[in-house]
Amino acid sequence: MLTDEQWAVLEPLVEACRPHAKVPPSNLRRTISAIIWRHTNGAKWRAVPEEFGPWWMAAQTFIRWSRLGVWERLLAMVQARGVELGMAFLDGTSIRAHQKAAGAAKKPAAPPQRGAGEALGRSRGGYGTKACVIADAAGRAVAFALAPGQAHELPHAIPLLARLPGVPVWVVADRGYSSHAFREHVWDLGARPAIPPKVNEAPVAYPAPIYANRNRVERLWARLKEWRAVATRYEKTAASFLGVLCLAAALDWLKPRRT
Repeated sequence: MLTDEQWAVLEPLVEACRPHAKVPPSNLRRTISAIIWRHTNGAKWRAVPEEFGPWWMAAQTFIRWSRLGVWERLLAMVQARGVELGMAFLDGTSIRAHQKAAGAAKKPAAPPQRGAGEALGRSRGGYGTKACVIADAAGRAVAFALAPGQAHELPHAIPLLARLPGVPVWVVADRGYSSHAFREHVWDLGARPAIPPKVNEAPVAYPAPIYANRNRVERLWARLKEWRAVATRYEKTAASFLGVLCLAAALDWLKPRRT
């Protein structure tokens, strides 16, 4: 269960971004606690302890709010604390999908595309999802993009940069983002790229001391993957899995900063 201190911070944010109905939800704190418990433990919804109330209420709330983009709005609201734009980090990670994640109903408009539409696909690491993030200079997630597991990260770089509230000084990424066109885009924005070249490319100058800070986004993924539902994808739909990522990232923003 969320502590009084945690709920005092989280409640006004949830109230501001949740859908408002004629009848307000009862025991909202208990329901949010159930949602967090389920995703941190990677358990089945039916395994949610009775102290958190009916499991189906938490499940329905989470799924409905995911479809409505509530968790994305929550992540955007916590960023009012201030996105640090001295550096922006781009990084992606492959997340293995549990066998239960492949059971979403096919969409009648384009049945063959259901896997791609739900950001699921096969790569050398198995069946899963490619999750891409853009993080600020403090190593906090600003936005996410999802793709099938075999997809490349580079096509998501420019849309993710556009999600920043301003222009960073440096854009830091690994060799997976090495592209002359992308570097030119970064320069055109008014930022500077710190992206090493691939081994088969001509040398490109990049400041090693700036690039050394890339461990901040790697530590971000390590923190997010402490949630078992982030380390392994259990959600059938891309919207629900994006909701898990945004909820985990929002709570990461609300943690006390280390000095």
